[in-house]
Amino acid sequence: MKPSRMKKQKRANAKKPTAKELMHASQPRKVFTSMTKRKPLMVSTAVVKHPVSSEKAIRLMESENKLVFVVDIKADKASIKHAIEDLFKVKVARVNTHIINGEKRAYVRFAAENPAIDIATNLGLM
Repeated sequence: MKPSRMKKQKRANAKKPTAKELMHASQPRKVFTSMTKRKPLMVSTAVVKHPVSSEKAIRLMESENKLVFVVDIKADKASIKHAIEDLFKVKVARVNTHIINGEKRAYVRFAAENPAIDIATNLGLM
């Protein structure tokens, strides 16, 4: 075979790089220096918008020592917990979140030494 024909055959048989390989070949590898990535906490007054005073919220307050708040959609559980503890000077046991109709609700359970009914009375819900 002619040398030019051999080159063409080698080029035809050579493995073509995939799009993923081409994309990652040009980018340098990122070096991770720390193990944890911490987000800055939001301002307490920007996190909590207002409390919810529905029948379900009142039932949760009486039976499970919980209050329900509408919070900022970008707030995470840690910033919600920090904001509630900062605003009301109470101990928070647990925070559950739920997004419904474009608003985020935080179901905040308080520690046994802080009854939710007392906090609701201070807020004017009761």
